[in-house]
Amino acid sequence: MRGSDERTGELFSYVDLEKRVPAKHPLRLVRGVVNEVLAALDRDFSKAYADSGRPSIAPERLLRALLLQAFYTIRSERQLMEQLDYNLLYRWFVGLGVDEPVWVPTVFTKNRDRVLEADVAQKFLAELMEHKELRGLLSDEHFSVDGTQIAAWASMKSFKAKDGSSDPPGSGRNGERDFHGEKRSNATHASSTDPEAQLYRKGRGKEAKLSFMGHALMENRSGLIVAATLTKATGTAEREAAEAMIVRHSPGARRITLGADKGYDAAAFVADMRELNVTPHIAQNISGRRSAIDARTTRHGGYVVSQQKRKRIEESFGWGKTIGGLARPMLRGAKKLGFKFTLTMAGYNLIRLPKLIEATA
Repeated sequence: MRGSDERTGELFSYVDLEKRVPAKHPLRLVRGVVNEVLAALDRDFSKAYADSGRPSIAPERLLRALLLQAFYTIRSERQLMEQLDYNLLYRWFVGLGVDEPVWVPTVFTKNRDRVLEADVAQKFLAELMEHKELRGLLSDEHFSVDGTQIAAWASMKSFKAKDGSSDPPGSGRNGERDFHGEKRSNATHASSTDPEAQLYRKGRGKEAKLSFMGHALMENRSGLIVAATLTKATGTAEREAAEAMIVRHSPGARRITLGADKGYDAAAFVADMRELNVTPHIAQNISGRRSAIDARTTRHGGYVVSQQKRKRIEESFGWGKTIGGLARPMLRGAKKLGFKFTLTMAGYNLIRLPKLIEATA
């Protein structure tokens, strides 16, 4: 007998939201870990909010929603609110009931800026790395570091002379502007829409773009990100950020190794690493120059292993850009973009967690 295609509405639903999510869904493990990490940050959340006044969005729900945005490539917070309204899996993960109203996008954004001021993304990543489910997966001796170019949410047309001498664009909503013959640099020009963005090219033959630099420190055992930060895009930003992350994560208490590409092969950086009790397993840059890494380092088998392992850090950048929304994030300023970058790196760790635990079980 053919079934009916007519839809009948129900006045009440008797199926619990918890039961609608499959028992083996990978987000169950992820949500459990996230909840425990957020519980450990309860004191930090309390400091960021006043004791009286109008209740805001719970920071725990806000961070779960932002993690969802990275997990499922949701391009904007407005679209995130739309999908939260009808997606039961998203509601369950965030902690919203079936009938609870979804937040207004502008209200959500203002509340996000509040946890941004409390540096919650850095604290979340640090607390995540201390979680019992991850501690056994991490190496405490061998690390890798690298940086990636993050495109700014600013047009090249906004990159104008600081003294106002740039020619105005043509008429119309998106008028053309001729840049030929004009010398532009960060010393003389700045973006009118994102003044912190820098004109930067990653390497020879690459296109110069308004950018920031995202930096990550990875442990070599499981390829998880243990530290992340975002800076302005400069020629020395990668080495400066690497040293800052090393000092914050392992301030010379024990000897560790650090794998890195040729961009880190600078005598001053190598000397600083050795002073911090770090063995620099850095790729030699011998193109027309002398490398700061000699046979004292390269003769060891561990150097070769580090050079193989360090390439895995690109996987986190690739996931962040293709899935996590870092290819062209719709945020302006190093602070907002840094928050998203760090939380996306934490999301990369979380999304890999179910398979890592299954592999070690």
